[in-house]
Amino acid sequence: MNKVIVVGGGAAGLLAAVAAAEQGAKVTVLEKMFKPGKKLLITGKGRCNITNDCELQEMIKNIPGNGRFLNSALRQFTNEDMVRLLNDNGLETKVERGGRVFPVSDQAKDVVDTLVKILRDLGAELLTDICVTEVLTEAGQVVGVKTKSGKSFKADAVIIAAGGASYPGTGSDGSGAKLAEKLGHTITPLQPSLVPLTSDSPYIANLQGLSLRNVQAVVYCEGHKVAADFGEMLFTHFGVSGPIILSLSKTVATLLEENKTEIDLMLDLKPALSIEKLDARVQRDFEQYSRKQLLNGMKDLLPQRLIPVVLDQAFLDEEKPVNQISKEERRRLVETLKGLSVSITGTRPLAEAIVTAGGVAIKEIDPKTMRSKLWPGLYFAGEVIDIDGYTGGYNLQAAFSTGYAAGTAAAEQ
Repeated sequence: MNKVIVVGGGAAGLLAAVAAAEQGAKVTVLEKMFKPGKKLLITGKGRCNITNDCELQEMIKNIPGNGRFLNSALRQFTNEDMVRLLNDNGLETKVERGGRVFPVSDQAKDVVDTLVKILRDLGAELLTDICVTEVLTEAGQVVGVKTKSGKSFKADAVIIAAGGASYPGTGSDGSGAKLAEKLGHTITPLQPSLVPLTSDSPYIANLQGLSLRNVQAVVYCEGHKVAADFGEMLFTHFGVSGPIILSLSKTVATLLEENKTEIDLMLDLKPALSIEKLDARVQRDFEQYSRKQLLNGMKDLLPQRLIPVVLDQAFLDEEKPVNQISKEERRRLVETLKGLSVSITGTRPLAEAIVTAGGVAIKEIDPKTMRSKLWPGLYFAGEVIDIDGYTGGYNLQAAFSTGYAAGTAAAEQ
């Protein structure tokens, strides 16, 4: 019977333990926090977006950070397998907009509790409040781990599933990458992936809390279009957030890493309408509100708080009567509606990112087994690997699938 130690009791670690125990290994999970799955508990705003109900290729497409590396792992343990595992153990799930899968209870705690129950039913051991500081090696292979207290745990295989470096309060503090680095593994620099963006645009504070739906956001760097997304976004006291902003944030973080300046976000507030159709729409509104001031003549077009911002960027006087607006002024208004500019100064800190980009370089990991190419007996799973995806359940599925692949291989080595 192989002895397997899993470092980290998050999504990847719990699945690694389940998979290894299913194969008959003697499994011990070492979690540094007092309870397992702390980051899982805050995913999906506390509801836990378990996975996404999409085809394999769509899943890979939504993991732009080395998604192809996951091809084998995602086939070994699919999104359907994950849902079945939970359903078979009493946790019902549901599919929502965009293919997002949640527990019917809308409680992330139920997902963690179910995984822990499965793990324990299989005879695996879960120890909390134990911080692993070193992976032990002898004669060119891994033989166990050493903890902060000085205690050692012997093992035939060690799976590092200690997460990334975002939300350090959950235990995901970059320690997994440090363990790998000590063993000579290459670490792709850690940076925020799904994270809000900061702005110094003067009107941002006045828009705090305003949510926009069905908008197109385009990232421009030094005048060139580099990325775009469509959907929902939110203005905050420091800048912008929401699903499409989070999806674009890795691009922005990479540009900042390259010391690029002049990064702007252009918001198409009416992406469903061409300039010609939008102009016709504006003209209809202007005919209806011809006797009103411009500020009040646009109430059907935009949320009230956004109107002064758009007018300011279009260099229009909000008190000017609608029936006095020239064709040239209307053209400026339409162009601003199709391209409201938000200057981007940076990202919020890595500690606030939902997902960490970077980690153990994939060239040093076997994609079928998650085994280290440098050390026999060493495996990796989850966010500690240099993989990251968009919001929508893709990152958790990557964690579950790599965990399962690592656990299965570690038990069978």
